[in-house]
Amino acid sequence: MAARALINVPPKAKRGEVIGIKSLISHEMETGFRPNATGQLIPRNIIKEFVCTYNGVEVFRAEFFPSVSANPFVSFTTLATESGTITMTWSGDNGFFATESVAITVE
Repeated sequence: MAARALINVPPKAKRGEVIGIKSLISHEMETGFRPNATGQLIPRNIIKEFVCTYNGVEVFRAEFFPSVSANPFVSFTTLATESGTITMTWSGDNGFFATESVAITVE
């Protein structure tokens, strides 16, 4: 399954400024509790973990469970310390793995 991630990070920030980071990933979540037309349970297929790093240092982590919505939206803040790369990684059931990176310039 090909995932599409939307990431919103300010392209520039001042050193020490609190910046907002937002991400949305398209993923057809399935709890594993819903039956199909024949009454059999549809296998679970969820994103289990989201990790964000800033120049290789983890700044945010979230663990997801079957009650999370499809296309999960994550929003958090961090301090702008230096120019570099913000990388977001999602992993889940059935070998699902997606990663996206954006650059930020800190003045």
